[in-house]
Amino acid sequence: MIRPLQPLTMAAVLVEAFSETACAGNGAAVVLLDRPWADATLQAIAGSLNQSETAFLLPCQGHWLLRWFTPTCEVPLCGHATLAACLALGHWQRLPLGCSTSLHSRSGPLPVNLLSPCQAERAGQASIVLPSGGLSSAPVSEALQHYLECSLATRAEGYWHSPLGYRVVLLPPEAPLAAADLRAEPLPPSEAAGLVLMQLLSDSAALEVLGEPCRYQLRFLAPGLGIPEDPVTGSAHALVAPWWMERLGCERLGGWQCSHRPGGMVSARHSSGMIRLEGAGHLLWDGTLRLGSSDGYDLDGPTWASLLP
Repeated sequence: MIRPLQPLTMAAVLVEAFSETACAGNGAAVVLLDRPWADATLQAIAGSLNQSETAFLLPCQGHWLLRWFTPTCEVPLCGHATLAACLALGHWQRLPLGCSTSLHSRSGPLPVNLLSPCQAERAGQASIVLPSGGLSSAPVSEALQHYLECSLATRAEGYWHSPLGYRVVLLPPEAPLAAADLRAEPLPPSEAAGLVLMQLLSDSAALEVLGEPCRYQLRFLAPGLGIPEDPVTGSAHALVAPWWMERLGCERLGGWQCSHRPGGMVSARHSSGMIRLEGAGHLLWDGTLRLGSSDGYDLDGPTWASLLP
């Protein structure tokens, strides 16, 4: 007698990260693995889920391993999907309220904390620690200045490169960043792996996140990663928050992302030299992924072993 093949299933959730309300912020799928699936399989799942990032969590040798995939490629760092992964662990009762753990990734171990009610402004709040990398001042290309003039009727006040590959532009406070119809297609190829457009918020009382006034806002375009515009980008805020802290003379501040699905986070310096981000998230759905049988899926994923401490 031939037994029918058992379907492969895995738990999955969709978390709207860096938002205190539903249907806002940045959606991230989080998938709980029971084995080290190969890259091609992870990429196929991320393509089907079609979020800006899908986070894959794998328990291994007493550690949590974490990887992130856009619909088209793997990325070395993703803030909002890390926050989503922390909240997902709480939802699956794998991380108690008020407890911390580290998620081991291509960017090293990332400490996360599922905040308890006495630590948080609201339920569904967590903190994550991300590397910042630093900014290196550079001249602005004429192609980028042309893009800014056409899209925002302004010019750059500052421009930086970063080890993460993101480019950062400082815009004047009066530039219509929130209202602009930014298109990723005309971006110069040098900016396609991630362009942060940021500006000072002259009226910091106008926006707040988790009770903290927002001192700056930004938008993030990354067509080279398959993301024309990312709604709320933790890695971008971790990158630029130290610059704003130094400029504004503070150790903690709120930052806003004025995209079509806006949201924000609170940044603070961490003892490790990295940046601690606090944010809220909304669990939009939870369920089970069904991949049929193991036939046609590669279960050998050697990349995972490289993440172990």
